[in-house]
Amino acid sequence: MSKSSVSQTDRMSERAHPATDRRDFFNWGISGLGATALAMMLSSERSVAPAAEASIQPKAKRAIHICLVGGLSHVDSFDYKPALAKLHGKSLQTDEPIDLFFGKMGLLRKHDWAFKPRGESGLVISDMFPHLAELADDLTILRSMQSKSANHTPALFLVNSGFEFNGFPSMGSWISYGMGLENETLPAYVVLNDERGAPNTGASTWSSSFLPSNHQGVVLRGGDQPVRDLFPAQDLGVADMATREFVNAIHQHHVDHHGADAALLARVKSYELAAKMQTSIPEVSRFADESAATQRDYGIHEEATADMGRRCLLGRRLLEQGVRFVQLFSGGPIAGSPRASWDAHENVKENHTIEAGRIDKPVAALLRDLKQRGMLDDTLVLFTTEFGRTPFAQSAADQVGPGRDHNRYGFSCWMAGAGVKPGIAVGSTDELGWKAVERPVPWHDFHATVLHLFGIDHEKLTFYHNGIQRRLTNVHGDVVREVLA
Repeated sequence: MSKSSVSQTDRMSERAHPATDRRDFFNWGISGLGATALAMMLSSERSVAPAAEASIQPKAKRAIHICLVGGLSHVDSFDYKPALAKLHGKSLQTDEPIDLFFGKMGLLRKHDWAFKPRGESGLVISDMFPHLAELADDLTILRSMQSKSANHTPALFLVNSGFEFNGFPSMGSWISYGMGLENETLPAYVVLNDERGAPNTGASTWSSSFLPSNHQGVVLRGGDQPVRDLFPAQDLGVADMATREFVNAIHQHHVDHHGADAALLARVKSYELAAKMQTSIPEVSRFADESAATQRDYGIHEEATADMGRRCLLGRRLLEQGVRFVQLFSGGPIAGSPRASWDAHENVKENHTIEAGRIDKPVAALLRDLKQRGMLDDTLVLFTTEFGRTPFAQSAADQVGPGRDHNRYGFSCWMAGAGVKPGIAVGSTDELGWKAVERPVPWHDFHATVLHLFGIDHEKLTFYHNGIQRRLTNVHGDVVREVLA
């Protein structure tokens, strides 16, 4: 698509229609399931804001994002630093300013897991993730990620929206906005939270913000009702249907005489989708047609892996049915503590053994399953953490503590699948794993790369809001071309 057509689409989405007063807006909002001719017309649209560039060959049709909450220790998982073993128990010698989370810095500490080369690629990965390590030849590791914040809430916002504050659309919402629906009976963007709870940033993490509301992430839950309030508490019968028909007739009168702006159209489309989900969601969330071997591979009948296993398997089923972006959060709030699950200040070995044990087998099964089904060719798998952890521990200056603190200067994430070069590592941190020194990758570059793999120019996917042509990458972002196949 040409640059002019993209900007024209943005202008059309913001063009003023005849004024709609507050009462009109709420009348539209309560119109049952949006059974109007206008909603039916809108439901056939396949994209709200196409932003594909003819010069970019799209590789990805869909993505699944595993987002670790709390901060994975890269120096214990995907970034081998043998110098830490040699310098174990010594103090960090540097003249550079140090951004310390607790104002304390203990002595340097070696890694807690053994590292070894894996597969034909020889990528060095630790024993923390033994199942994923077997799939090293399918991974593309970014070892020089950077964040602008070392605090949980702004850092998690940066992963998901590119900004440190709430009020900006998430990556999933931007992809939904740019790509549109592939299956009109399911949302384009689905969120599957950890059974222990949602991340500390809450629903703002998957918000569509100023984008049309039908691009908001839809949260699915376990149990008999994956979507809360999808079905009415009771069937009110003929009287209810007559009321809906009457209200819809009035609403159609409003459309005919007043028009409707983009926000109202999106609301109608959301209600129409809800009606279709009453049939599609129960079907896609049933595992009865999955083989016993598949369920075993995902670990859905094992206590440690059951939660993540079910969510990974459901994620694959959603992708198969045309959902554009599925997001799985690993780690929720810890009861009685402000910390998130991967937040290993006290003891990395103890904490990460538990957390990695919950996700390693299911995520590896997901990769294998996608590959066996031929879906990995056009499915992008993202594995991120809000920041890394320091090579030293929070402790007194003369002690080697068992924990690690927040590290925004350098950490690791990985990609797999559609359009990325497998079995490689891009960028590097210094010899201690503290700071990125080769090809630093800020979140804007990461997001630009993800959009590029979908065939979208990150500078062209924009939405006019409060006088600014907003985009996922703000005014920054360079595609990390080293990862492209």
